[in-house]
Amino acid sequence: MKVKWISGILSGMLLLSLSAPASAEEAKELKDESIYDVLVDRYFNKQIENDYEVTATDPAEFNGGDFAGLADQIMHIKDMGFTVLSIGPVFASATYDGREVMDYSQLERHYGTQEDFNNLLDTVHDNDMKLMIDIPTQSLSSQHFWVNDHPDWFTENADGTFALDTSNPDAQSALIEFASGFVQQYEVDGLRLQETEKLDPGFITDFSDAIKEIRDIYLISDAEMEPVDGLDAVVLPGVEETLRNSYKNFDQDTSGLPELMENAEGKLIQADSLRGSRVTSDIVEVNGFPPTRMRLLFTQLLTMPGIPVVQYGSEIAMNGEQLPESHQLLNMAVEQELIDHIKNLNTLRNSSAALRTGDLEVIHEEDGWLIYKRSNDEETWIIAINNSSRTRNYTLPAEVVGSDKQLQGLFESDVVRQETDGGYKITLDREIGETFHVIDERGFNKAYIAALIVLYVVFMLFLWIVWRKGRQRKADEAAKSTNETEDLK
Repeated sequence: MKVKWISGILSGMLLLSLSAPASAEEAKELKDESIYDVLVDRYFNKQIENDYEVTATDPAEFNGGDFAGLADQIMHIKDMGFTVLSIGPVFASATYDGREVMDYSQLERHYGTQEDFNNLLDTVHDNDMKLMIDIPTQSLSSQHFWVNDHPDWFTENADGTFALDTSNPDAQSALIEFASGFVQQYEVDGLRLQETEKLDPGFITDFSDAIKEIRDIYLISDAEMEPVDGLDAVVLPGVEETLRNSYKNFDQDTSGLPELMENAEGKLIQADSLRGSRVTSDIVEVNGFPPTRMRLLFTQLLTMPGIPVVQYGSEIAMNGEQLPESHQLLNMAVEQELIDHIKNLNTLRNSSAALRTGDLEVIHEEDGWLIYKRSNDEETWIIAINNSSRTRNYTLPAEVVGSDKQLQGLFESDVVRQETDGGYKITLDREIGETFHVIDERGFNKAYIAALIVLYVVFMLFLWIVWRKGRQRKADEAAKSTNETEDLK
């Protein structure tokens, strides 16, 4: 299978180079992006100067990751094809994940300095990516001076942190003033409001208006919720549960996937979340095999409508049932197969407007056997995912694909041609996902075959000439030797 997979990648690269459906020069909108979601402290430790009381073996403590580490290892993210790097909160915090903010006006010292942060911004932008940060408001530290100076702005949480009342006009003004100053000081490309479902809708609108007046940047939610004025995108309601349940093992109920995909356009789609457990924990719980499960899940996530958000460590099937276990330090020295699969899918998505924003048609869904079409005026793709325990097949009617076409598989290297009855029969082994590019039927390339024949004839003629010359040379040498012997006599 590995040989087929590698050859499929090569054929996919060839098809992309021939079709070139999207220009790299086009400016991306949020709907075109794919987001890699990371915590600074859990990515890579580059500088020891900012390792204040760091304990890399304790998941509840700072592990040492910093801005310099993100900049140094940016190609891990770039090579996987992600276009937006989301790094979580960056403000002075009592906790490694940045949620327990102590001071909005200071960067977290464990992460680095202003110079380090600006260098990270430059590195991200030099690699044609965007950088996004999180704004926590619902778990501020008791040490934040706002808590002491303005207790009427807050309600206390059960864990001793404090939630900012975003319906309070004074609290709104203070938060907008801080965020506006940050956006003016640092060239970030987006903000994500944490625990967005708890925020006052009027505040979100006012916050968005103030920020976008400074610069037109992305403003998104971290929660599954209905759209709110001012947010560019929210997490699609039900997306995590549906994707997890559909792919945690084979032969799962996938009946919820069609409706999910039909509602996903313009929404953030994800199977993991840095707010809780990892999808791998669901897979392990039912004795699934994480590499296979994650491979199929990513095939779905990166080819369906919506804006994919992938949490760091998903590329290595990171496990964890709850925080902080699900926030492990990233181990990059792992098997590359899943990472390469993400890279190939993202490269395909980045090159194809049809896969990013094209029309969706769900063709078939039954017992883990899912087939859907993504298309626009320029191109058509057929995605087939067999998440069952047996080989499955399905014949696509000509009205779905068109006549005189062929389906070129990019990962399993399959080619599906039109049959005599006009249909296109797709067959996939168990637990396999394939992405087919619909192209014109190529048939036999007569000019190419003729050129091969000419080349073969010329090559054989060349060999015959070399053989004749070699034979003649040996005859001449033999005759010369005989003459020299006779002269000696």
